[in-house]
Amino acid sequence: MKYFNTINRYILKELLSPFLISLFFLTFVFLMTRIPEITNMVVNFNADLSSVVMLIVYTLPRFLEFTIPMSVMISILLTMMRMSGENEVVALKGAGASLYRLLPPILVFCMLGACLTLWVTVFGVSWGKLSIKEKSIEMARSSIDAALQERQFNSEIDDVMIYVAHVDMKTKALRDIFIEDRRTKGVVSISVAPTGDLIRQDDRALYTIRLYNGIINQVEMEDRSVNTIQFGAYDINIDLAALNSRREKISKEIDERSLPDLIAFIRSGKGNPMDINAAHMELHEKLSVPFACLTLGLLAFPLGVQSASLRRSSGFGLGIFFFLFYYFLLAAGWSAGESGRFSPVIGMWLPNLTMGAIAVYFLVRNAKERPVPFPRIVSAAVHMVKQQVKKIS
Repeated sequence: MKYFNTINRYILKELLSPFLISLFFLTFVFLMTRIPEITNMVVNFNADLSSVVMLIVYTLPRFLEFTIPMSVMISILLTMMRMSGENEVVALKGAGASLYRLLPPILVFCMLGACLTLWVTVFGVSWGKLSIKEKSIEMARSSIDAALQERQFNSEIDDVMIYVAHVDMKTKALRDIFIEDRRTKGVVSISVAPTGDLIRQDDRALYTIRLYNGIINQVEMEDRSVNTIQFGAYDINIDLAALNSRREKISKEIDERSLPDLIAFIRSGKGNPMDINAAHMELHEKLSVPFACLTLGLLAFPLGVQSASLRRSSGFGLGIFFFLFYYFLLAAGWSAGESGRFSPVIGMWLPNLTMGAIAVYFLVRNAKERPVPFPRIVSAAVHMVKQQVKKIS
């Protein structure tokens, strides 16, 4: 028993280093996708360094939700490949240890990864998304430039939604503008113009959006009437100081709710069926994604033993391939569950069941010294993934 405890500690220690390296690398790659947006905020919106750092921190939980299971799988895969390549697995088998006797440290490592991922999905993801929303509103209220992101419906300013196809941040010239203004009670004004200018008044908190050669549709909500006005020039004033003085509670979207909020929302039965279904999907996603650490880690164990002859880069590509396959199943399950064709339970848990079944099949075959041959399509896909990884690194 003491002998196997030593082996367990040794395997756990060997798993830690590749896990940390993979987690850092993958999270960094995901963060790189945010660099253009962050650069845009720094250059165009005059965002200070603390705001940029906090936005990165708020973004991390959404990335860690997937990079932790992926790192668990890759670390197990690389560790077992190294142990097999250096004949350590053969030596352990010669000492009487079957492949099943090497499972306890793998399962413990997977459970630790699952607990960490569960903490991220239950607390971190909703906190991060809500914090990003609050920070964006705060930046929009401090400078309207942050609320004029191109080709996006920007609703950070209360009761005003702005869409701008192009913004010249040097001249403050706007092109293809759509503004929905609900600040007047009972009246919705929709202004559309091909061009416009953003003008900052002497008071830095007061801005004017000047539109040219456009149309205003004013909808009277009480009597359901619509008035159409054509104009040569029209000013829309926005007082950020007045907005900042009204600190209204920010409404939470479904994916911004914590686990207790989601459960309370589902039990209340309030809201339309689509929102209730989306809440069910979000709830099961928070629980199913951490479970991927167990299924993917269990799959990586026999793959690593079987793939001893492969290079580490090929093993890394193999891990990414199976994770992408899992993510494909997860995306397909989300789409099917969101459309109502399948229940949220099936949509969110079927990927884990599929990968778990594959993992058990691979494990049993390898334990009986009958490795599973990879189809050519899998080998070709692994080679393609490996080439893409080389390009990124």
